[in-house]
Amino acid sequence: MESITGKATGLLNEDAEPQHMDNDWISNFFDKCRLISNEEMQTLWAKVLAGEANSPGKYSKRTVNFLSAIDKADATLFTELCRFVWFIGDFVPLIFNESDNIYQKYGISFNSLMHLDEVGFINFQHITGFKKAGLEKRGIVLYYKKPVCLEFDKERDNELNIGRVILTKVGQELASIAASEPIPEFVDYVVGVWQKKSIVVKVP
Repeated sequence: MESITGKATGLLNEDAEPQHMDNDWISNFFDKCRLISNEEMQTLWAKVLAGEANSPGKYSKRTVNFLSAIDKADATLFTELCRFVWFIGDFVPLIFNESDNIYQKYGISFNSLMHLDEVGFINFQHITGFKKAGLEKRGIVLYYKKPVCLEFDKERDNELNIGRVILTKVGQELASIAASEPIPEFVDYVVGVWQKKSIVVKVP
C-alpha cells in the first residue's frame, strides 16, 4: 500500500483535489490493493489512484474490484491489445481480422481475444463485428496522437467499420492508463482497410 501510494504521489497533477475523493472508494481501493506485490501491477494501481485523485469519479469501484481479480499476464495481454487502440469518440481497438500477420506479430489471436472477452476487458464478435454509426461526412480520428482524416460519401448518417472488438466500460477506463506503445505500420494497415470501403482517408 505504501509503495502504491508513493508511486501515485508522483503522478498527481498540480490541481489535484484528493480531499474530494469518495471515502468508500478509497477504503475499497486500499482493501483490494494491499496484497499486490508485483511492481508492474503496483504501477497500474498507482495510476488508478492518481487518476482518481486528479479527477474524482474517473474510475468506478467496479474497475478497482476488477483489477484485484486479474493477474500480470492478463494485464500484459490487455496492454498488447491497446497497441491497436484508436480514439474514435472513445477508445476502440481496431481488430479487423485477428488472423492477419500484423495482429499475430504482436500476440493478438483468436484465443487471446476470447480470453480477454472472458476476463471482461472486451466484447469480441468474430462473426458480425461492430460499426460506428451516425457519422458526419468528414471527421478526424486519432492513433495515439496521430490524426487521420476521414471523408464519407454521404453528408451524414455514415457508418465506419471498427472491426470485431469493442472495450467494456472497465476496458475503457483502463485503456487510458495502459503503458502501450504505437505500432508504426498499423496506420497504413487501417488506412488500407477503410479505403476498400470507399472512404477517403488522408494522413497529414
